[in-house]
Amino acid sequence: MIEIIPAIDLIDGKCVRLSQGDYAQKTVYNENPLEVAKMFADAGIRRLHLVDLDGAKAHHIVNHKVLEQITYGTDLIVDFGGGLKSDDDLRIAFECGAGMVTGGSIAVKNPDIFSSWITKFGGEKIILGADVKDEKIAVGGWLETTELELFPFIKNYLHQGISKVICTDISKDGMLQGPALELYKKMLAAEPDMYLIASGGVSSVRDIELLDEASVPAVITGKAIYEGKIKLKELMQFIIKN
Repeated sequence: MIEIIPAIDLIDGKCVRLSQGDYAQKTVYNENPLEVAKMFADAGIRRLHLVDLDGAKAHHIVNHKVLEQITYGTDLIVDFGGGLKSDDDLRIAFECGAGMVTGGSIAVKNPDIFSSWITKFGGEKIILGADVKDEKIAVGGWLETTELELFPFIKNYLHQGISKVICTDISKDGMLQGPALELYKKMLAAEPDMYLIASGGVSSVRDIELLDEASVPAVITGKAIYEGKIKLKELMQFIIKN
């Protein structure tokens, strides 16, 4: 049964969503992220994906106080990402209660540091963020597309001990037009033991059902919940079975 992981994206300490990673296409959904996190926890959700979009732009952790408020104010297991570029950033994230951290750009720009995190903290604590556009890796809060191919990129880190991979198809994210189902099927066919976390494009409970039918282990959803396309009570069928 697929694991449901709601997302909270942070800019200026507020809960926001972007469309296709574009900072100019920002919608503020709630000025109190802790309130949103408590809503998820009250619905029986166990995991939260918290993204520091300010940090992604600044290249260092920014919204760690919000992380701390959520981890100490709820029982949610929080995976935190956005702007984690140094050992000090990681230290702050874990001290503020993060259960796991996600590294995307750092895994591209400074693979030695990212690899050292895997060695130091273990593959269960470090999630690989693989943001893609046309199967090429994108970095910097999606501001830059690289020439790195998705499949070799993932395989390299799986061999180093990573088990969880968040894959976001930028063309789908925030568009409410359905997830990159065929891409995820292709990824799982190539790496069946990978704990793949689908992200981007989820617009309905049916999208989640299709991902579940494709044996995708987990899904991140944000905008669909905030805009009422998915009701939390509709997710109970997945939450209860997990």
